[in-house]
Amino acid sequence: MLNGHPTRVPLFISIIFEMTESKDIREKLAKIRRTALELGFEGFGVAPSDVAKAGEWFQQWLAQNFDGEMHYMKRGEAKRLDLDLVLPGVKSVLCLSTSYFTTPRTLAFLGEPESGDISNYAWNLDYHDLIQPRLRQLEALLAEEFPGCRTKSYVDTGPILEKPLAEKAGLGWIGKHTNLLTEGVGSYYFLSEILIDVALPPSEPAEDHCGTCTACIDICPTGAIVAPYVLDARKCISYLTIELKGAIPHEYRKALGNRIYGCDDCQIVCPWNSYAVATEEPAFQEREGVKGLIELMQLDDEGFRSRFRKSPIKRIKRRGLLRNVAVALGNSGRLEAVPVLAQALVDPEPLIRSHAVWALGELLGKEALGRVESRLAGETDASVLAEIDRIKTV
Repeated sequence: MLNGHPTRVPLFISIIFEMTESKDIREKLAKIRRTALELGFEGFGVAPSDVAKAGEWFQQWLAQNFDGEMHYMKRGEAKRLDLDLVLPGVKSVLCLSTSYFTTPRTLAFLGEPESGDISNYAWNLDYHDLIQPRLRQLEALLAEEFPGCRTKSYVDTGPILEKPLAEKAGLGWIGKHTNLLTEGVGSYYFLSEILIDVALPPSEPAEDHCGTCTACIDICPTGAIVAPYVLDARKCISYLTIELKGAIPHEYRKALGNRIYGCDDCQIVCPWNSYAVATEEPAFQEREGVKGLIELMQLDDEGFRSRFRKSPIKRIKRRGLLRNVAVALGNSGRLEAVPVLAQALVDPEPLIRSHAVWALGELLGKEALGRVESRLAGETDASVLAEIDRIKTV
């Protein structure tokens, strides 16, 4: 105020102030990026918090019930559409990627019926336990650089549209298989995010480089990629072996082959994954001795907990894993699997019993009936009885 009149800040001073402030923020962001790379993140970018366009697509996807039994998708719909409901006042989203690629993959596992195939992100330790502490360190740094800021971090555990955000942050583009792809890197990586109530300079969004390629669509064993960029999760083997809690639909059991946790087929055939560079992170190196189907079928509760205590596989519990293993054994054509499947007929879990019945029917045809009925003379579970009836119609 000068002589009773408001003081006007000259325009050039305002511009200089804004430029100085912008430079300061960019320097802080560069420091945060360097720290992220030092912590083990390979990708780093910033996206604005608006997800309007992706939200429209998400609503259409939900309307077609492509989420299956993943009810948390619909429960978290409002938050996915408005990040302000996740972190009030959110302005920006730091998007990060962490490679889990360790060994080049082919479809050769399909010719190894004695072994179960596991998606290679689950070959060893649970990635949440590795990535979340790193995110906390970055949140601490953000608090130092932007005093008073509020943050919230996730590694695929929160109600946010992480792939569209990562695309806007320049980490990669959403491929036709709906995984995020990075030019010269591929798709074998985890995504994680930090929401912050500070406006940060956004990164340049990624461009789509899928072109005319349809390798992922063509290879999908169950036809789950119902159109380019559209996945019907209800048909996806990853969903069927991990997210689905009940019986695996009969129309997909043969297609599962020997896959017992997830499916990497669409990534294996993707040309961009030929550029993937192996990580030396010990947590992601393949653990030995966890794929033998006959051995896995014999796991009791204690054996399962001991074997998979720090693995992502613990998420589906023993009943889910042995359900999958029973299907894989039924597809194996290996008569040496009959004794362990017969033993599974007395398992306390109806889900395991029912799939063991199916597997014996696949291996023995109607010859399985006598073996099954003698073991299940007092069976009362409807799902198990239905599988016995199916053998009778073979």
